[in-house]
Amino acid sequence: MNRNSFLKLAGLGSFAAITPTNTLLSNEYGNKKKLTAKTDIKVTAVKTYVHPTACFVKIETDAGISGWGEADHDHTQIVAKAIREVGAKYVIGKDPFDSEYIWNNIFYLGEDLGTNGVATGALAGIDNALWDLKGKITGLPVHKLLGSNNVEKIKVYGSFGRGEGKKIKTAEECGKIAADFVAKGYDTVKLRMQIRIQNRNPLPDPTLNYVKAVRKAIGDDITLFVDFNNGYTPGIAIQNILKCYELYNVSVVEEPVSYKDYDGLSQCVEASPIRIAAGEHEFNRFEIRDLITQGKADIINLDIIKGGGISEMKKAANLAQAFEKEVMCHNARPTLATAATIQLAASIFNAARIQEHGGERPELKQWECFNNRFKFEAGYLYLPEEPGLGLIVNEPEMNKYQVV
Repeated sequence: MNRNSFLKLAGLGSFAAITPTNTLLSNEYGNKKKLTAKTDIKVTAVKTYVHPTACFVKIETDAGISGWGEADHDHTQIVAKAIREVGAKYVIGKDPFDSEYIWNNIFYLGEDLGTNGVATGALAGIDNALWDLKGKITGLPVHKLLGSNNVEKIKVYGSFGRGEGKKIKTAEECGKIAADFVAKGYDTVKLRMQIRIQNRNPLPDPTLNYVKAVRKAIGDDITLFVDFNNGYTPGIAIQNILKCYELYNVSVVEEPVSYKDYDGLSQCVEASPIRIAAGEHEFNRFEIRDLITQGKADIINLDIIKGGGISEMKKAANLAQAFEKEVMCHNARPTLATAATIQLAASIFNAARIQEHGGERPELKQWECFNNRFKFEAGYLYLPEEPGLGLIVNEPEMNKYQVV
């Protein structure tokens, strides 16, 4: 072998080590494309799929490999439009491995759309799809690309809501849902009161009656969390926190006061004998910084499909680690959102020992769009072995929801 040949091979060595086909990448049609150290792969299309309960994103490449991600599930038509009209132009024609460059272009050059809300919800779908794509190109699960924390499964708690409007469940119905989670192998459940800011300080106040019913249904040995869902001003929130602790052995209370009321949140943290969680309404690292330094939350909730995707929430998790805060991801969505959540949780050192999961949630009718499911056993979700995020999309079914 001459010197030039050796240098060419050496230049490709680092990529070849992680490419299962030694610089020859096979796509699903059996074609092969020779790769250089820069991969020579370019994004050719960004497509959106508005399911009745979700917004999904597909990123296609000239290598015949595609990545899938989930965006914000609220206001899905608007989110999908933002993906197509704002985000896509910064992705098409780019190398998917330049995802940091792509993320920052969308975030800063699209800043007139905002730096949270719809903007980061749309960006999350693109970013998550890029991570899925990079995993499929390299043949690796996303947590390996992120730097795995050497785990094979993630412990999860059963999360369910009381309901809103005309769909509010009785306290006894919530107790039955909690008991069903326990019967399936969960040793921790969370009751979401779903009071919201519009109904703050409700009269009569339902929280303690619901907590009592759930505790009775699950017994004394199951760990119980309660999410006040921004339901109170600080004084009343503190009263309820103390009663939840003293009467019903609640271990964590989430979002006791209005989000962005960091002074009120810090009052709750100071007065509470139990841990206080918050963060699902903070959609970028700057807001997470303020939540930590001003709100003083004990546990930081990160939302992978609202907060700019895996790339941004990984940064937020690292920031939380610098302040010795645990990360407990916010997620009650069953498919690609769960996939992204557990991949992130498996890649960070400060992941809480348990993460949120709403179960399979068949009422959302999302699983018809996927050909495989997560392995769940004894309260744990196992990390998929498939490359990327780990779910295989049923494209004929998913295509019914494409929006152009």
